Amino acid sequence: MIYIFHGEDDFQRAEAVRELRAGMGDPQFAELNMTTLEGRSLSVSELRHHADAIPFLSDKRLVLVEGLLARLDPRRKATEEGEETEEETNPELKQELLDYLPNVAPTTELVFIENKKLAANNAALKFAEKHKKDVQVKLFAAPTAEKLMDWVIDHVEKKGGSIEFSAANDLALFVGADLGALDREIEKLIVYKNGTQIRRADVRTMVAPAQEQSIFELVDALGQRKTTRALELLHDQLRHNANEFYLLTMITRQYRIMLQVRDLATRGMQNDAIQKQLGLQPFIMRKMSEQARNYSVEQLENIMVKLLDTDVSLKTSQLEPTLALDMLVVELTTR
Repeated sequence: MIYIFHGEDDFQRAEAVRELRAGMGDPQFAELNMTTLEGRSLSVSELRHHADAIPFLSDKRLVLVEGLLARLDPRRKATEEGEETEEETNPELKQELLDYLPNVAPTTELVFIENKKLAANNAALKFAEKHKKDVQVKLFAAPTAEKLMDWVIDHVEKKGGSIEFSAANDLALFVGADLGALDREIEKLIVYKNGTQIRRADVRTMVAPAQEQSIFELVDALGQRKTTRALELLHDQLRHNANEFYLLTMITRQYRIMLQVRDLATRGMQNDAIQKQLGLQPFIMRKMSEQARNYSVEQLENIMVKLLDTDVSLKTSQLEPTLALDMLVVELTTR
């Protein structure tokens, strides 16, 4: 069997590969029959050498090839008239591969792994369309915001747990479309609940954006030039063992998103379009839009420079970390 796994969603793609690995049987022999190849410079003859090998003490081999099929995506080229056309790339590689694929050993599971979506007219996808019985194609794209809650519910059930509707909604809202992060939070919640249903209160206790929300509050105080309140919120985080580098990273993240939102809004883009372009959850978009109104694009750009200076000070030990953050808060609220 031949598999083509492509798309930007690393988490789900890696999960599919793990399932194939798990299906190889006895672990002590499985590793002897698994090979991973770097496809960006791989020749078809090298591929055949590994894929045609006879399984050792097993009935099948698993050969993973990373990055080969992207070499077959057509290249866009501008004509003299200024129009764009597509031209074939690596025609020899394409022909050699197409000649070989129908002859892959029946004892080999050949998996092509691509970390981006392949072009619709990629030669390998066209081959797969004609040989559906022998080739499985799966595109791994992160679920849309509308589908994310369904993914959470399915993933919890797949791991043997259960979660109420509102809890899944909050979890998707708080964590966003980072499936790896969602997976980790789901694992944590399942262990915490020990066989009982995950409820909204559990998500708000274990995952809730208490940290995220307090960062929002801190950035709100900075934007409103409330020095005392901002310092109180900062030191409250520190009392709860928040790392100074983590706090600076989170503050920088907020301001970076805020700058993007403010810049796009200044260019006339509506909030719905900004949310879609930046891939933000509605909750995050609302907060960023509210906070961005406190600044101009130029002010936000200057703040990003100051945040970078503070990061350098922390990493080079020019200032004691807490003092560096105190000075940052004072400067941002008084300038």
